[in-house]
Amino acid sequence: MTRDAAIAAATGLLDDGTLLDCLARRVAFPTASQDPESGPHLWAYLEREIAPDLERMGFTCTIHPNPDPRGGPFLIGRRIEDPALPTLLTYGHGDTVLGLDAGWEEGLSPWVLTRRGERIYGRGIVDNKGQFTANLAALDAVRRIRGRLGFNVAVLLEMSEEVGSPGIDEFCRAHREELAADVLIASDGPRLVPEVPTLTLGTRGAISLDLRVRYREGGHHSGNWGGLLANPGVRLAHALASIIDRNGRVLVRDLVPERIPDSIRRALAKCRVDGGPNGPKIDEWWGEPGLSSAEKVFSWNTFEILAFSTGHPAAPVNAVPPEAFARCQIRYTVDRSVESFIPAIRRHLAEQGFDDVSVEQVKGGAEWAATRMDPEGPWPLLVAESVRRSTGKDPMVIPNAGGSLPNDSFAVTLGLPTIYIPHSYSGCSQHAPNEHALLPLMREGLAIAAGLFWDLGERDWPNR
Repeated sequence: MTRDAAIAAATGLLDDGTLLDCLARRVAFPTASQDPESGPHLWAYLEREIAPDLERMGFTCTIHPNPDPRGGPFLIGRRIEDPALPTLLTYGHGDTVLGLDAGWEEGLSPWVLTRRGERIYGRGIVDNKGQFTANLAALDAVRRIRGRLGFNVAVLLEMSEEVGSPGIDEFCRAHREELAADVLIASDGPRLVPEVPTLTLGTRGAISLDLRVRYREGGHHSGNWGGLLANPGVRLAHALASIIDRNGRVLVRDLVPERIPDSIRRALAKCRVDGGPNGPKIDEWWGEPGLSSAEKVFSWNTFEILAFSTGHPAAPVNAVPPEAFARCQIRYTVDRSVESFIPAIRRHLAEQGFDDVSVEQVKGGAEWAATRMDPEGPWPLLVAESVRRSTGKDPMVIPNAGGSLPNDSFAVTLGLPTIYIPHSYSGCSQHAPNEHALLPLMREGLAIAAGLFWDLGERDWPNR
């Protein structure tokens, strides 16, 4: 009944094949939520795979339909050792992106777990079936070694994260009592660098918007009308250039933070951003001048042009086009209100003489809000110390990830401190063919999770 024994029990599940057998079953479920025919597989994954495993661990489970018809089901599992004890909420998603079967290397399939050396291939092996499963395995190892956890656990598993988590906030509001907890600890996304553990305390928000210039119906011959008719593509290009310059600096300053808080700067000074051997090389000249790479992606707001179209790009014709369109996106931190962005852009464009450019928010897409926690607060310090004790390494602490998750449903709607501990790395081919996990990272992830769950059962929790 020791911490080391719990860690050994957790990592032993990888050594004896138990965990890989479990992951093989889970990868075999084709739970690609982007496939409109995936509905039966999403339900089967929860009913036949996850619920029985949780019930074996002493959880009571309920599976619920999504209040939003666009989304798949939810599972809530609860293990209550004593109502007087604190409660941990953990989260994961069992859906994946499309398999993209034809793009995988010969001998690999998205729905068949395959080991090659220290890599384990399969769709969802890191995003998010593998990371979620490793945490549950570590939790069960602590339960078996100590005979109890020493705290209560609520589990929320969703099946629609890859299509924007429709319905999750409404679901959390409706099931607030079942999901009541003191902290959320989960695993998703990659580490900053493979060899160093990472703690992520929130996420940047995301909002998509369409900019459009429309002058007339149909195109007009460029020989007869060129120089007489305003070209919407030219107008929109210059409007966009007034928002973001050629080096990626956002010129509309109401879209970016006024300053980076000191505690955020101190935390990010210890963080390295590395795309790894399979990732792109960072363009150091791009983005906000004077910021480090970590500050650019974790503490600043970005304006991206995701698509631009005018005329007939696939088959150009000699005509002045009637309209131009750009799909743009803002990734943002908690330092600015998302409600202020579109009014600020409209105001800026009018001041610059571009009152012919319309700006509208994209409805129906992922609209996750920004969240962040103080990296010098009690929960990050507690978890960082536990990770240090298990690995001998100082983790990198990110106040919020550069990407987005439905973390606002936990941090805002449920009012919880939130910490994510990734067990993957940025070169894992997440969302692409050949998605894979690294065995050394999975082993260290099991050790981190088991050590942390052991520690939580041994001490008082912050704010209790």
